[in-house]
Amino acid sequence: MIEKTKSFEDGNADSEEQVTPSTCPSCNGGNLVTDYTHGELVCKTCGFVINDELLDFGPEWRAFDEEQRSKRSRTGGPVKYAKLDKGLTTEIDKYDRDIRGGAIQPERKAQLYRLRKWQRRSRMSDSFQRNLSIALPELDRMCAYLSITGNIKEECAMWYRKAVSKGLVRGRSIESVVAAVIYLISRQHQLPKTLDELEEASGVKRKDIGRSYRFLCRKLDIKMPIATPMDYVPRFASELGLSGETEAKAIEILEEARVKGIISGRGPTGVAAAAIYLAAKITNDKQTQKGIAGKLVGVTEVTIRNRYEELAKALGIIV
Repeated sequence: MIEKTKSFEDGNADSEEQVTPSTCPSCNGGNLVTDYTHGELVCKTCGFVINDELLDFGPEWRAFDEEQRSKRSRTGGPVKYAKLDKGLTTEIDKYDRDIRGGAIQPERKAQLYRLRKWQRRSRMSDSFQRNLSIALPELDRMCAYLSITGNIKEECAMWYRKAVSKGLVRGRSIESVVAAVIYLISRQHQLPKTLDELEEASGVKRKDIGRSYRFLCRKLDIKMPIATPMDYVPRFASELGLSGETEAKAIEILEEARVKGIISGRGPTGVAAAAIYLAAKITNDKQTQKGIAGKLVGVTEVTIRNRYEELAKALGIIV
């Protein structure tokens, strides 16, 4: 038995029809549960997943009272913190054309010129906006240089806005604070960037980036997780073009070394590179210490050699 359900969104006349079974095709039971988190329709009696591609026609935001619902109800694209105006501005273009593409009358051109000028001035009305007009393009450039994903970039922009609103950027270079925010957020997502990489991307000394990072953590009351060698393995393996078998073996080596307390107090990047080199030798994935050090930022050949010898000796691996 199959029934059709209709869903209406915010009073729109258009509706979406979705075919929904009323009984389980496996046990013919009628106790069906919709899991909105995973987009699945599941039989509660036997656990059979009837549909795993349910569509959610509701908004992407949540509201807990009527005031929040009225404030968050909107149309258009989502808010983007990495944009100066959060992606909600109206732009007056410079082509002096009407909606049909025809030329604007000469007496209207002066009016449009004044409108454009005041729009530019209104967007830079205070120091907060002027700071963001410099910092957000710099954030976009650094994230593109470091191959940082869009969701992490949005979170970096959100935290930078918090830092500016609390006056934490005053007296510091914008580039160092932007680099510090990237360093902070990427570590929170267990995709850490090294200070050497950020120094190369921003042109600011790693000492200044570290100072800004510690200042932001203290003032914003952020508890940072400790970066482990396992966090660096997927990125290093991708940069070196290693196989999935080698990557999995490197993580296995690091996990065993962590249990035995071998890697405590060692630099995570050097240990990760050494584990990758050791795993590559086990899986016959051709890699050299010099080649790995040449492709990875902040890792030297001597460090790889020393950490490799420590891991091989402590774990009893002979290759």
